[in-house]
Amino acid sequence: MAYCGKCGTKVDEGVKFCPSCGNPMEAPAPEQQAQTQQAQTQQAQPAGDQNDFSAKIAALNNTADTTADFDKADIEQNKVMGILAYLSWLVLIPIFAAPKSKFARFHANQGLVLAITEVAWWIVTAILNAILYAISWQLGSLVGTLLGLVNLVFLVMLVLGIVNAANGRAKELPVIGKFKILK
Repeated sequence: MAYCGKCGTKVDEGVKFCPSCGNPMEAPAPEQQAQTQQAQTQQAQPAGDQNDFSAKIAALNNTADTTADFDKADIEQNKVMGILAYLSWLVLIPIFAAPKSKFARFHANQGLVLAITEVAWWIVTAILNAILYAISWQLGSLVGTLLGLVNLVFLVMLVLGIVNAANGRAKELPVIGKFKILK
């Protein structure tokens, strides 16, 4: 099967003119054939593949990547500091142990923002749970469990940060990565 280069209609092999628009059919270039095959493959995929979980996670980590702004030697020397920055309050180690490293400082900032966000979330959750438990223990238990599931989001961000640091990339965390505490 071929496709008309003008209107995109499917045309049988050997036909000289497009039956839809009358455009003369010519032999497609290899590049055009590859594009046509790719378009057919995408159309043939079931709708469930487009909502693939791994694609959603990849889109979640589609944030600003400033790795090119950092010195390669600095990145190689301070990967461990970058990893430590995401382990809660161990973020203080890279802040004090590698104060001149831009790479360690970048990840320390990301880890510090993550840690502060987690603590703020825990405080809000504790207050809300206390209020709801005062009303009804069933309501408090149910809502407390649902609010506790948000901690999985923090875990995903922690893993993304560690993976980025271990791979020597300076990528911002989703949602909270744009905030700068350390300069």
